[in-house]
Amino acid sequence: MALGNLTDAFTSLMFGKVETTRLPVRTSTGQAQAVYLPTAAPGLGDSGVIIGREVYSGKGYVYDPFQLYGQQLPAPHWLVLGESGNGKSALEKTYVLRQLRFRDRQVVVLDAQGEDGVGEWNLIADALGIKPIRLDPMAARDGGVKLNPLDPAITQTGQLSLLRTIVEVAMGRGLGERAGFALKAAHAHVVASVKDRQPVLDDIIDTLRNPDLSSVESLGVAVGEVQTWGLDVALVLDRLVDGDLRGMFDGSTTEGIDLDAPLIVFDLSHIDRNSIAMPILMAIVGVWLEHTWIRPDRKKRIFLVEEAWHIINSPFVAQLFQRLLKFGRRLGLSFVAVVHHLSDVVDGAAAKEASAILKMASTRTIYMQKAEEARATGRVLGLPRWAVEIIPTLSPGIAVWDVNGNVQVVKHIVTDTERPLVYTDRAMTEDAVAERVRAERQLAAEPGV
Repeated sequence: MALGNLTDAFTSLMFGKVETTRLPVRTSTGQAQAVYLPTAAPGLGDSGVIIGREVYSGKGYVYDPFQLYGQQLPAPHWLVLGESGNGKSALEKTYVLRQLRFRDRQVVVLDAQGEDGVGEWNLIADALGIKPIRLDPMAARDGGVKLNPLDPAITQTGQLSLLRTIVEVAMGRGLGERAGFALKAAHAHVVASVKDRQPVLDDIIDTLRNPDLSSVESLGVAVGEVQTWGLDVALVLDRLVDGDLRGMFDGSTTEGIDLDAPLIVFDLSHIDRNSIAMPILMAIVGVWLEHTWIRPDRKKRIFLVEEAWHIINSPFVAQLFQRLLKFGRRLGLSFVAVVHHLSDVVDGAAAKEASAILKMASTRTIYMQKAEEARATGRVLGLPRWAVEIIPTLSPGIAVWDVNGNVQVVKHIVTDTERPLVYTDRAMTEDAVAERVRAERQLAAEPGV
């Protein structure tokens, strides 16, 4: 104790009084907040494509499902939600343009919107020297694009699965055992007997109407019975050959479709989005891509679907795409679904299938929604309360991003080069047209495109 007192006395002599008594300071919380250093949630890293800026910190926001897939992201699939006019389309287009800077990336877009006779992605396709695959029933009758559900590039199992899905979508119900057997027997007969050309739907329809004895005799079933079982199937498929959907799927696949191009655009803008044609078309394109486009070649592929509720709202098409998502994840496929309202799908006919697909989307981007819709979205997606509360207040171009629980508010940035390609207003002035042409030339001249 004596040594301690001696030390204190020496310290006081050399440095003055050790402890200083200060009067308490009274202040407000508004003034005291300056004491705390600014903080921000951690980002997603710096590898990938830049989206824009995180609103609260101002730092750059970089996102890439292929870089994050694994420990940070259990699945590379992405759901984009929001009211029209708030920036979903601009985000999709700049995201694709920026992904295409990487030489190991490839993108397929199902473009269901458009005006003036062309799809919304037409400008971007032109700038990259890509010819969209325009599916149009009227044009197909005069030599337009055809996709053959029986294309030899699709496995026989895939062909039969596709035929079943087409029939189920058109009928609005599952295919019974007897009708399913009639279709299977007809398909097996056509595949075995047509060798000098691509089999087509007409061959299936003819065989359903006139079944081959050898395909049914082993079961002890009369040919007339099989003919009766397959009648409804034949009538449904006949619609693709001789009905309102004729022209697009009733012949050999059009030559010259480049499935190795960095960007593949299916222009569906001429299809009535509210008709049965849209889910049938989605089914055909989905299976056709699964068996002809997705390959184990180490490429990272993005499959972007606008108006995606047409897929998720049909149980049979939703099941098909659910399988595609599971299969594609092993081969580096990122599925991007763009939807206006979550209620379009979770309250629809395919609620069970929709929930399964939504669970696969580890990334969710939500633009402005009305308060009631935002609360419903928050409940389904499990968003934090603060995020739900700000969704109705978001300005165009700003969205809530939820990347596997990492929730941030991000302002999307569009560059001057991208702007004339992204905002596709057909009523452009002459100056705007000139600006677009300059942008296209600049984009084409840059390396990596």
